Amino acid sequence: MSENYYIEETSNTDRVAAGSILYLDGVTVSFDGFRALNELSLVIAPGELRTIIGPNGAGKTTMMDVITGKTRPDKGDVLFDGKIDLTRLDESRIANLGIGRKFQKPTVFENLTVLENLELATKSPRGIFFTLRHKLDDEARDRIAGVLKTVGLTGKEGWQAGALSHGQKQWLEIGILLMQDQRVLLLDEPVAGLTDAETEATAQLILDLSKQPDRSLIVVEHDMEFVRTLGSKVTVLHEGSVLAEGPLDEVQDNPRVVEVYLGR
Repeated sequence: MSENYYIEETSNTDRVAAGSILYLDGVTVSFDGFRALNELSLVIAPGELRTIIGPNGAGKTTMMDVITGKTRPDKGDVLFDGKIDLTRLDESRIANLGIGRKFQKPTVFENLTVLENLELATKSPRGIFFTLRHKLDDEARDRIAGVLKTVGLTGKEGWQAGALSHGQKQWLEIGILLMQDQRVLLLDEPVAGLTDAETEATAQLILDLSKQPDRSLIVVEHDMEFVRTLGSKVTVLHEGSVLAEGPLDEVQDNPRVVEVYLGR
């Protein structure tokens, strides 16, 4: 990577950024005069689990679009690992850095098996056709077996992905991100449309992943009981800015949060 994508530590603010895995400061995004993000600032520490909540139109999706390079901010800083300027990189470069995103609707190859989906996700320069036509080595098999166990899909390697339940597809997509060794996982409404049992299993999966110190998770969610189960620091977005931040019980008692979101 060119050194042009790195920033130098020159101030106290930069030192705060240097201790973070993701650092957003003063990020503004406008669409046809509408500010989807308005001076948004957010700091995510290495190994942190953070939950983002807020009403529709609060800027949650735009925030993820900016982090992953889908949308360029009009202004503001977006840094990865304290030193890499994400605003200068495209989506593929950002993904290769170690930032992965799971969309609300699972994006898996439904005509391929669970095993083939995970095999395609391995970091390899061989290409898709080579990957599908050649046998896995022992190391790759062990790694896939570990991911299958983590996401609760052991024994379903030969299933076509399209035959999985909605929740299982969500887990497969998380498994794909794990195969790619992503250091930051952005999970967009991971329990939307899930059964109670799937929701409980997804919460446990996220909590298990959060115990890994080399991986940070940002969960965008509307299900407040699910948010409570995660027990993480909560950031409330409203009109493109941070409205409140802290433990769930604390932000639930915030009068402005009650007014704009939780008290509907």
